[in-house]
Amino acid sequence: MSLHPTAPPTRARIAGVGVDLPERRVSSADLVASCRHPVSFDLERLTGIRERRVCSGGEDSFSMALGAARDCLARSGRHAGELDMLVCCSIAKARADMAYVFEPPMSVAIQRAIGAEHALSFDVANACAGMVTGLAIVDDFIRRGAIRRGMVVSGEFISHIGRTAARNVRTVSSPQVPSMTLGDAGAAVLLERAENGAPGIRACELQTLPEWSELCIAKPTGPDDELGWVMTTDALRLHRVAIDASAPAIARALARSGIAPDEVDWVIPHQTTHHAIRVGTDRILRTVESRGFRGEIVNNLDGCGNTASTTHFVALHRCLAEGRIAPGQHVLLLCFASGVVAGAVIFAVDDELVERYARHP
Repeated sequence: MSLHPTAPPTRARIAGVGVDLPERRVSSADLVASCRHPVSFDLERLTGIRERRVCSGGEDSFSMALGAARDCLARSGRHAGELDMLVCCSIAKARADMAYVFEPPMSVAIQRAIGAEHALSFDVANACAGMVTGLAIVDDFIRRGAIRRGMVVSGEFISHIGRTAARNVRTVSSPQVPSMTLGDAGAAVLLERAENGAPGIRACELQTLPEWSELCIAKPTGPDDELGWVMTTDALRLHRVAIDASAPAIARALARSGIAPDEVDWVIPHQTTHHAIRVGTDRILRTVESRGFRGEIVNNLDGCGNTASTTHFVALHRCLAEGRIAPGQHVLLLCFASGVVAGAVIFAVDDELVERYARHP
């Protein structure tokens, strides 16, 4: 495959979105009940998360990423052999036995498993902004005419971090409480060249603010803790930084896209807590443009929780499967991740994408 441009700049469209969710569900009430120390807060009321999906029975980062990739191909009506690029963006590289595998990269294993023998494959790590980062990379290659079609995929096996938190949390102000929002999921999105002026991705904007990187840190636990990983978060400061950092990224994306704020029909923010989605996203949007946004803000927390890099596409998949998004409507993905990374993607949904989900909800 040549990566030299062979066509004039063009636009990429989203041709399919796939997901893979574990069958096992763990409620917020059960997670709190498992805490080693007595706690008095209501996790469901605090976060808006009733339950999250949790891996079991051999499920792991790879199995969910692979399941999502296959679902994405089926829903898009494309074959793996048609892919020119495959980008894996998982934070977690966890196997079911809790071993982490970094080399060879997971993208290679997925490429082999689905039969994408012609695809250039590589991994990208950018915390919860991983899949949006991968989308921006594939979008750029398609726009420059270097490739025709590419897939971005991720599998996040991270619920064990919540179990670590349950061993340590004592009060609602504990820096490990945000870890109890995490759930497991796989997601994949397929991008391809938009033909004949079809609507597609209008803008991708990402910004990194490393001075705030210490606000959310994940690392291995000590040798005496069999659960393996711990995450500490300064949730209040991170929330304030998100509001300040996200508005400029959205403004740049809107300017580049030529889409006015009142033309955005759906806003899908990173799924963390109900308060962050409802209050934080509203404050971010109100600072961008005086005319304001009229689009619906998507909240997919109730049954999934925070699934890290996959959250936007798990939520988008649900909206498409439920027939909520109509052809021609504009969607804004509002990205925020530890690192800190803020960004926005604006795209139009076309008839083919909606029709495929109508036939296979």
